[in-house]
Amino acid sequence: MSVALTTLVQETDRYLDAGRIADYCPNGLQVEGRAQVARIVSGVTASQALLDAAVEAKADLVLVHHGYFWKNEDARIVGMKQRRLKTLLANEISLLAYHLPLDVHPEVGNNVRLGELLGLRIEGGLEPDNPRSVGLVGSLEHPLAPRQFMRRIEDALGRQPLMVEGKEPIRRVAWCTGGAQGYIDKAVAAGVDAYITGEISEPTAHIARENGLSFFAAGHHATERYGVQALGDYLARRFGIEHRFIDCPNPA
Repeated sequence: MSVALTTLVQETDRYLDAGRIADYCPNGLQVEGRAQVARIVSGVTASQALLDAAVEAKADLVLVHHGYFWKNEDARIVGMKQRRLKTLLANEISLLAYHLPLDVHPEVGNNVRLGELLGLRIEGGLEPDNPRSVGLVGSLEHPLAPRQFMRRIEDALGRQPLMVEGKEPIRRVAWCTGGAQGYIDKAVAAGVDAYITGEISEPTAHIARENGLSFFAAGHHATERYGVQALGDYLARRFGIEHRFIDCPNPA
């Protein structure tokens, strides 16, 4: 079976409510390929490795969280950007990318999916006055010591997170996938025991220590693998087409 590209894009835009979310890049169809879609390959970032794997898999469409054309980037189609776009255009493969709409979605969003993976019961948004809060706050069924919680994250994501150990036990947790270490102040204000994101900056450790907060940098790529998989599965069910997630290893 296959579905018209325009129909698939319209449904994905609708499902993610993409048009109502201001972002740092264009969300939706970024590169137009063939008119019909029978096979989707998804991944976190539209890297050359993912594109090459999509060509090998005979994909009609690549679905990602991190696409192209970010604000303030060099607009010239040269070097790496030229090679990536050439791969897509030469093989008539469409590129469909969703950044913040995929972070905040209540069903297939990166943050909802990471919370489910870690056994966290969602209580609300990290920004309580923002109905589209990117980060979330939740709680554990049973309190854990920081090192126990670190092992839970490692088991779930397949990599050991960097930890700044705070007071124990951990009962309430805030999290925001990707490069959201700057949201640690919001986690402190929320009164949680731990904060999880993908990356760490130099001030982050000091803020965590001085507020008795356990902090976990679990990897930008590693924390954002789950939304795009869930979205690809949704589209596969919705249209009766194929979907395959390809994880291109990334230590960051």
